[in-house]
Amino acid sequence: MLHEILLSLSGQPSPLFDAHAEEDVVSDDAFSLLSPPEKALLASLARLSRLHAKLRAHTALISSSHPSVICRAVSTAINTQHLGSFQRKVLEVEKAILIEDSGYVGGYGIVPLSTIVGEFSPWTRRLEWLWEVARFILPDPKRVNGQICTGAALIDYLRAESQTGYIDLGEIALHLINAAETAWMRQLSTWLLYGNLPVLGKEDFFIQEDKTAEDNRSPAVAYFALRTDLQPKFVSSDTASSILFIGKTLNLIRAKRSGSTTGPSTGLLTTPVTLHREHIEHFATLKSPISTPKLSNTINSIRLSLSQSTLSKLLPLPKILEMLAVLHDFLLLRRGEFASALVSHADARLYERHRRPGNLASKGKVSDGLQGLAIKEGDVANALLQAWAELYSLQNEEDPVDDELDLARDLLRLSMNDKRNVHSVGPTPSAAGIDHVTNISDIPFDDLLFPAPTVLSAQIHPPLDLFLSASDVFIYSKIHSYLLGIRRAQIHLGDLWKRTFLRKIHPSPWGPPRSSSPFGQNKLRMGRQRDNVRTRQMRPIWATCSASLFVLSEVGSFFQGEVINGSWQHFRAWIGGAPASSTSSRPGTSSSSKSKHSYNSMAFEGTAEAGSERASQLPRTPHDPETLTVAHRQYLFTLVQALFLTDRPFTKALRFLLTGVDHFIALVIRLESIQRNMDLETDEGVVDSLVDYAGEEKEVWQALGAARGEVEKGIKTLIARLKDIDDSRSGEGRTVFDMSKHPRENRSMNQQSSTGTEVDMGHYVPRKAAGVDRLLMKLDFGNANGSLTPAALVSGG
Repeated sequence: MLHEILLSLSGQPSPLFDAHAEEDVVSDDAFSLLSPPEKALLASLARLSRLHAKLRAHTALISSSHPSVICRAVSTAINTQHLGSFQRKVLEVEKAILIEDSGYVGGYGIVPLSTIVGEFSPWTRRLEWLWEVARFILPDPKRVNGQICTGAALIDYLRAESQTGYIDLGEIALHLINAAETAWMRQLSTWLLYGNLPVLGKEDFFIQEDKTAEDNRSPAVAYFALRTDLQPKFVSSDTASSILFIGKTLNLIRAKRSGSTTGPSTGLLTTPVTLHREHIEHFATLKSPISTPKLSNTINSIRLSLSQSTLSKLLPLPKILEMLAVLHDFLLLRRGEFASALVSHADARLYERHRRPGNLASKGKVSDGLQGLAIKEGDVANALLQAWAELYSLQNEEDPVDDELDLARDLLRLSMNDKRNVHSVGPTPSAAGIDHVTNISDIPFDDLLFPAPTVLSAQIHPPLDLFLSASDVFIYSKIHSYLLGIRRAQIHLGDLWKRTFLRKIHPSPWGPPRSSSPFGQNKLRMGRQRDNVRTRQMRPIWATCSASLFVLSEVGSFFQGEVINGSWQHFRAWIGGAPASSTSSRPGTSSSSKSKHSYNSMAFEGTAEAGSERASQLPRTPHDPETLTVAHRQYLFTLVQALFLTDRPFTKALRFLLTGVDHFIALVIRLESIQRNMDLETDEGVVDSLVDYAGEEKEVWQALGAARGEVEKGIKTLIARLKDIDDSRSGEGRTVFDMSKHPRENRSMNQQSSTGTEVDMGHYVPRKAAGVDRLLMKLDFGNANGSLTPAALVSGG
């Protein structure tokens, strides 16, 4: 019977332990001479035998069919190492029995069954745990819901299981972790050394090729994205972004080299063998279990080595600064003439659409506005083309060549927004970017320039896509629509004062001899009475226009000057160049840009005077592109926060005010047209029998009263929300924005010194924007001076 027991423990089928019976029961008719205590002892050995056989079969199935290389490596380690150790233990016990070792064989050659059971009792716990691991890798097909275990999930599971209180299970778990992480490191080395996805198990690697890349991009360059569900937990978000950045860079270099068949590749004169040897030396320092700080240091060393050798030629700092300058000037509206030209030409296209014969029939319907106009892609693109033409016409022969304007014309596109899908690209460059996109308020501002949603976006071509992701450009587009909506309302409100017919008596009264006759004097008296009535009626209208223009101007100046310009100056100073312009809150123009230095020439100049003493004491080295990428996303995230784009009540109140202002302006313009036609009927006798202008004027005045109330309500709601934001920010222990979800963007936020420079010169500390209390002081001062009239704002509103 001992031989039968040992054979069954080796995984061989045995009549002693029925394979189809329950795991903890010995067959009754196997050995009829066994007593119940002996059968109870054999139950544990029966479980070991069945576990051994099932583990052998299950691990063989995993090693031959599982799509994950990491799972195959762990399964093979279980089969060869741990089941092999169990097999060797069986052979040792058998050898000890055969040589009649006193530890197993007693008097008269009797081998106690309890001794055999006690010898194999520790293996019961081990094989049960290994069986749980094997079932985690490949669950029962009847119970699994089509989900397959991934390598990252298995590594995280083994790391959690290694914290058990059993020493033997902890050692087994560490060995399996070593096998899993070795397979993972081989996949990672292929990506970090050559920029290639692993040949085996690339579907299980946390970096995947992005199949949703835009069609107009180069087909020779592959695009990659991070998959957070395939990323092990010991890989931090910063490290994952660096890994993606390194591999994308190497892949881009290889694509450029393979594409340059006509001659040698300029600017990519690197020695890959040396780079690989240095990188392999960094890899050799990693030991299992891989520590998160050690992995981060290794990846940072590889990234810095690559940045100093290759990226300085592939993605130079002046090129990055030139792209940032274009985004700041045109998408963030630093160039005020661009916003004015875009708004004016968009209005011209809408006016042409509205004046078409098909739309003239409904011009009397004031409530419809422009929502019924059919806007085409050609109208949107033509408005941008005319805006570029106007900007070029503003240049004189004496002006220097504006390279930024040329670059912006090539990269920026104004198109209709068809619910673009933002590429989901992982934890920090992208998943964090996607988190920022999801945190932005869903109140739309992209349908203010045209009735249909439109978006101004930048086309990012390689190698700049290493620095800017699709989510970054999407956030820039959202900020542009947001700021342009405010600027457009300011322009339209300011244009109302250019309509002299509404502001003063026009034309001049008759002169003698007609004014001396009774008919002429009667006409003059009626004209003065009509003008006096209209003047009294228009006073509250002009008061509301003045109040809304003052509020929007102050909010726009706060956003453009205190927030955007201040953050840009701080970010440029951290990069290493002098500020691009003064800190004026007014938007810049083409004339003001004459005296500014080129961004390329300021790439490596000193920092701003604020904090320059401390910066001069430390050696300033140029930041590598990946560090610039992380800093730019922190800058962009802080910008979104400071513009209140994540505060849905504020954006809802602002959208309500902008919509009310648009409707109010349309009614004022409609009233001017009606009154002109009424004066033609009264003074010149030009009668249109098909239109009742008096009835229309009455309807428009009623609609204007309601629109005035909506605008005043919008102003009060907006200021009330600003006060709530100020109260919540100044409250002890409270903040209006929860930044704990993004520790990476918020790290070292409180380490900023009073001079505005960061304590740690290696990391970018975003600038803390000015408090909203300064904006509220200006609005309260305007209320005290009468800019915000009682008709527009109640006391305390």
